[in-house]
Amino acid sequence: MRIVSLVPSATEMLFALGLMDEVVAVTHECDYPPAAATLPRVTRDRLPAGLTTAQIDAAVKERTLKGESIYELDTALLHELQPDLIITQALCKVCAVSVDDVRAVAEEIDSQPMVVALDPHTLGEVLGDARTIAQATDAKDAAVDLIREAATRIDRVRLLVRGARRPRVVALDWLDPPYAAGHWTPQMIDYAGGEDVLGFAGEGSQEQAWELVAATEPDIVIVMPCGFDAEIAHREAEMHREQLAALGAGEVIAVDAAAYFSRPGPRLVDGLELLAYLIHPELVDISDELAARAITVDV
Repeated sequence: MRIVSLVPSATEMLFALGLMDEVVAVTHECDYPPAAATLPRVTRDRLPAGLTTAQIDAAVKERTLKGESIYELDTALLHELQPDLIITQALCKVCAVSVDDVRAVAEEIDSQPMVVALDPHTLGEVLGDARTIAQATDAKDAAVDLIREAATRIDRVRLLVRGARRPRVVALDWLDPPYAAGHWTPQMIDYAGGEDVLGFAGEGSQEQAWELVAATEPDIVIVMPCGFDAEIAHREAEMHREQLAALGAGEVIAVDAAAYFSRPGPRLVDGLELLAYLIHPELVDISDELAARAITVDV
């Protein structure tokens, strides 16, 4: 089978299911596992380089109002590749090529590829995507193993923090303007032994005013700008040091969102373990490598 992935999280899932030899192309943002970055790329970014986070937000909002994506699809390369399966997503209107556009292109390709659109909103639905991909690729045994291992690790975290105090947590997946992280993140915070006082499980990320964020009186603030690694997240946090300090939290921590929170793939379980460690370091141990993906912000 010849598979094209139009979503980084789907690429990670395909590799985790042992289907790496069947993936013939990915997006320009597919950088994990490292082998994925060597594959042909069938998308490119429409936004110019060097934008600030405020400019990115404004550009995304403008394209959303127009019904446009921030990604452009290389249709000529898709025709050349003749895929049997194209995996995309319907979760975010700007973070992937439009599902309707993908289906329209697929109808014109001689191989008549099947199009699978993923749309997870919770941690359980992310794991369910493994089943969806497995059914389309005959990788059911690998999916059973992946889901079983993930479920075991999730249960372990929940058991470790059961009965512990529940600090008030705010997770911000953008800072200019501030957005409360949604979808699976509030659920992950709950599983990790915290109380998300701003986001809603299963709902999209919501723009907030700094005054409203402060009114939640958080104990811990997790800075996780969508698509950014820990170093960039830390830099963004330092640029908003005054606003973050005004929240009055005891801890402000920047994390690697690109790897462990933004993408609804297998590494969300690593993100859960990282959250549990940050919220309850007295109860949860993680590897030094994973712990290094969180950087304390001095506010």
